[in-house]
Amino acid sequence: MTSTLPGSLFTEQAPSSPAGLSFGLSDEQRLIVQTVREYSQAEVASRSAAYDRSGEYPREQLRGLAELGLLGATVPEEWGGAGLDSVTYALCLEEIAAADASVAVIVSVQNGLPEQMILRYGTDAQREKYLRPLAGGQHLGAFCLTESGAGSDAASLQLKAARDGAGWVLDGSKAWITSGNQADTYLVMARTGGPGARGVSAFIVERGTPGLSFGRPEEKLGLHAAHTTTVSFEALRLPAGNLLGREGEGLSIALACLDAGRIGIAMQAIGIARAAFEHAARYALEREQFGRPIAENQGVSFKIADMAARIEGARLVALKAAWLKDMGRPYSREASIAKLLASDAAVEVTREAIQVFGGNGYSRDYPVERLYRDAKITEIYEGTSEIQRLVISRSVFAELKG
Repeated sequence: MTSTLPGSLFTEQAPSSPAGLSFGLSDEQRLIVQTVREYSQAEVASRSAAYDRSGEYPREQLRGLAELGLLGATVPEEWGGAGLDSVTYALCLEEIAAADASVAVIVSVQNGLPEQMILRYGTDAQREKYLRPLAGGQHLGAFCLTESGAGSDAASLQLKAARDGAGWVLDGSKAWITSGNQADTYLVMARTGGPGARGVSAFIVERGTPGLSFGRPEEKLGLHAAHTTTVSFEALRLPAGNLLGREGEGLSIALACLDAGRIGIAMQAIGIARAAFEHAARYALEREQFGRPIAENQGVSFKIADMAARIEGARLVALKAAWLKDMGRPYSREASIAKLLASDAAVEVTREAIQVFGGNGYSRDYPVERLYRDAKITEIYEGTSEIQRLVISRSVFAELKG
């Protein structure tokens, strides 16, 4: 059987299996993924190098992805989304990331946190007002959890939300917010009670609310087109209806939705790694030294083999996590394993891709240099690799203790 996705574990057509296990895609899934691939290569990849140099926010590409339903991929159709299953969405995200990781992270954040939080914990009025335009791509969303003094220790956040009559007043700032200066809807974690996780609540803040302001985009190692800024709240007033869920449940709401976000970042990392792998493999066949293609040298061919193995293994775990999510089963450990393995693969594969290119790989004239810079952040955001190891080990020990 031929492979529909280069280097993927999926076969062209879903075969029947007496054990009920299939690594195939349905005709509909293959059509969706192929459509996203074609758009991503034609409209996203073609601008990725230019956007990396200019730092321009990819509004045009996001509009195109919105037309394909990718800015509300897993939101049910009744709320304006595409209603895709998690596996199909994950494969689409890989295609976007293989074209441009900056665009992929914007799409991943939108689908994984603002939308899922409102979908799962919002009222119908909040879904109608905020989720529908997010899912349709008319609005962009941002997730505001991290602060300058609260990264991995999210429960130590200090942005305050004080009661003011029937409403709330927010004061403080958030750091490292993807699309911070571009979004229309902000999901903000703020302290409404005492110290610790139970003192945190979630709020919905609209762009244009008096007291909301943004810092300049951070000058980052990679992902230059995905703007990352501080978001500040100065005596910002919100009505009672902008509280998401119940008071004191904000952090538990955020953490419950982070697992889906981690699958998204895993697929972003896999897309980055796959792009670097494909560039390196083609270059190895074309580049000649000592009278023959460098692909014939064992030192190079083994690198290509290791790249393929790392990508395939990471993708398998990520899609298992997505499948578990679709089945309504726990997937927190699998999501953390997927993010850990995929981010490690992205960094290692892009590093080795530069080695295959040799001196050319260090030049901006070739794409692997950019992919290497884009890969590193996948080990940090949506929970560092160290946090993923903590989640995984706790799950293992809890299982052993029964």
